Amino acid sequence: MRKLLYALLILIALAAAGFFVFAPGYFEAQTNRVDGEPLIEVSDEAKALHATLTIVDLHSDTLLWKRSMLERADRGHMDLPRLEEGNVALQVFSSVTKSPEDQNYDSNPSNTDQLTALVIGQLQPTRTWNSLLERSLWHAEKLVRAVEEARDTLYEVRGAEDVDRLQRARELGKRPPVGAMLSIEGLHNLEGDIANLDRLYEAGFRMAGLTHFFDNELAGSMHGEKKDGLTEMGREVVRRMEDMGMVVDIAHCSHKCVAEVLSMARRPVVSSHGGVQATCEVNRNLTDEEIRGVAATGGVIGVGYWDGAICSTDPRAAAKAMKHIRDLVGIEHVALGSDYDGATTVRFDTSQLTQVTQALLDEGFSEAEIRAAMGENALRLIRNGLIPLAELPSEPASEPSA
Repeated sequence: MRKLLYALLILIALAAAGFFVFAPGYFEAQTNRVDGEPLIEVSDEAKALHATLTIVDLHSDTLLWKRSMLERADRGHMDLPRLEEGNVALQVFSSVTKSPEDQNYDSNPSNTDQLTALVIGQLQPTRTWNSLLERSLWHAEKLVRAVEEARDTLYEVRGAEDVDRLQRARELGKRPPVGAMLSIEGLHNLEGDIANLDRLYEAGFRMAGLTHFFDNELAGSMHGEKKDGLTEMGREVVRRMEDMGMVVDIAHCSHKCVAEVLSMARRPVVSSHGGVQATCEVNRNLTDEEIRGVAATGGVIGVGYWDGAICSTDPRAAAKAMKHIRDLVGIEHVALGSDYDGATTVRFDTSQLTQVTQALLDEGFSEAEIRAAMGENALRLIRNGLIPLAELPSEPASEPSA
C-alpha cells in the first residue's frame, strides 16, 4: 500500500511539473498566432527601402509571457532576433496586469481576472500573484535583465538622451541595436494610490494607457460596463504624467474618456494600437472626430495588424487605415501599433515587417511618407514626450499688436 501511495505521489508530482513546464507555452502558442494566409510578394524596391527605415512599434505585450525575448521562439510574434530581422529601431513593451474572464469589445466587468491563473501557472514571484503593481514591476525587471544580458544589442529607453544614443548607435554599428521602452496597459496597477505612479516611473515606465478592457478608478473603458469619462483621480494622473514626461495613451479609453483627455491635453497624445472606424467599424477604433483631436495635440495613431483593428489580417488593410489618417489629418500623425503577443492573430510577425512597407508602396505612399509612418513620427513624439514639462523650452512671447 505504501509503495502504491508513493507511486501515486510521484505521478501527481510529474503531472504538476508537466503542467508548469509545458502548459504556459502551449497556451501562448494557441493565443498569439500567425494565421498562415498568403503574404504579399515583396519587391526589391520595398526591401531596399525597408532596410533604411527607422521603425518604431508603439505596442507589444511580449513581457506577459514566460520566454526569453533574447532567443528566437517557435511561438508568438516577437523576440530580439525577429526584431532585428524586421529592422525595428524602437519597440514599446507594454505591461498587461489584468484582463476580465469574458474579454470582449462590448462590455466587461471589473471584478474578474483571467491573468492570475497565467501568473501562477508561469511560476512568477509570489508577490505578483495578488498585486497588479508588482506584476508591472516584475515586467520591468524582466526587461532590465534582458538589457543587461544583451548590452550591445538591446538598449532601454528612459529619456530623450537614450533616444539620441540609440540613433547614433544604429547609424554607426554593424549590428544596429534595438531600443526598448516600457508602457502600461491600464493604470489600474496604481491600486488606488497615485504615489505608485512615481514607483512605476522609477522602474522605467514612460508611457501608459488609462484603461484596458474594463472601467477602473481613473476612467471608463471602451469595453467597460459604464464607459464613463475621466474621474478626478484620472485627471490628476494625466496632469502628473505630462509633468513627469510620461506619454499619455488613449487606447482602450471610452469615447467620453478620449474626448476629455484630448480637451485637457497639454502635450501630444498617442493612440498606441488600434484602427479607425472609417475602414473598420469596431467600437474600439477611433472616429474621424477623435483622429482630428489626437492630431490637434500633435499626437500619433498606431495602426495594428489584427482583425479587431483593421477587420482583416491583410497588411493592405493596415495600409488603408494609415492612408485614411494621412488623408484626414496628415502623414505626421500616422504610426505603427502592432499589439503583437497581445492575444492576437496576425498575418505576419515582426520579422516580416516588409509586408507593411510593400503595402504602403502599393497604396501610393511616397518614400518620405513611408519613413514618417513607419517610425519617424513615433520617434519624434517619444523623444519629446520623455522630457519633463518643466524642462521644455517655453513658447516665445507673441509680439504686441499694433
